Amino acid sequence: MSVAANKAVCRRHYEEVLTQKRLDVVEEIYAEQIAHGEGQSMPRAQFGMLARATATAFPDLQVTVHEQIGEGDFVVTRWSATGTHLGDFMGHAGTGRRVQITAIHIHEVKGGRICHLWEQIDLLGLSKQLGIAIP
Repeated sequence: MSVAANKAVCRRHYEEVLTQKRLDVVEEIYAEQIAHGEGQSMPRAQFGMLARATATAFPDLQVTVHEQIGEGDFVVTRWSATGTHLGDFMGHAGTGRRVQITAIHIHEVKGGRICHLWEQIDLLGLSKQLGIAIP
C-alpha cells in the first residue's frame, strides 16, 4: 500500500474508533494479533476492549491529529485529545474532570491493517489533571 493509504488507515483509529466510538472499525483496521511496543502483543479482541474502556471512561473524547509522517509501512502520528473523565479509568472512578492529553504513536501497517503499535502518551500529565496516581 502507499504511504497515503497507510496514513488513512491510521487516521481512522483517531477519527472513527476514538472520537466517533465506532468500535467495529477495530475489526477492519487492525491485524488479528497486534504487536505492542517491544516483545509484547495482544489479540485484536483485547485491543478492542481497551478502545471500549477508553470510550466508557471518556465518552466525549475528541482527538485531533496534528501531524502524520509516513515512510514505507510506518506512520508516525502526533495527536492530542480532550475529554471528560466520567467512567472507570485504570481502576479509578470518574472524577468529572476535563482533561487534555498528548501522545505520539508509531504504527506499522501491512496489507491495509495495523500490525504493530509503539506509543508515548503523557500519562504523568493525565494523572496530574485527574488527581490520581497511574502505575
